[in-house]
Amino acid sequence: MLKEPEFRSTFMLAIITLAFGTIAYHLIEGWRWLDSLYFSVMTLTTIGYGDLVPVTDSGKIFTIIYVFMGLGILLALINATGEHFRKHQKDIPSLRAQNFLWDSGNSLQKMERDILENIQDDEEDHIRN
Repeated sequence: MLKEPEFRSTFMLAIITLAFGTIAYHLIEGWRWLDSLYFSVMTLTTIGYGDLVPVTDSGKIFTIIYVFMGLGILLALINATGEHFRKHQKDIPSLRAQNFLWDSGNSLQKMERDILENIQDDEEDHIRN
């Protein structure tokens, strides 16, 4: 996935966003680095356990901006990941099995014939191997 420019740029933007949030929470709230990273991830994934919360006004204002900025970036990363798998799913040949719902034709009889032929071919291949 990292070879694809669209995914790579979105992935890097997500990493930068998490790093930015981690640094900001560390400086604004005075949290440890791990707590700051944890809160950044929990905030952008909208999990928000509530075990850590910003107590300063600056931290609360930053969180509002961070959510609106970061959530879109995280959703773009999820979308880019889905697009990657969707594209590669089309490229992977289905192990000689025909997709009967889409490739067999319009008639039920033809679909039944295709299914039986493929089952017979698979049985013959299995016997040979």
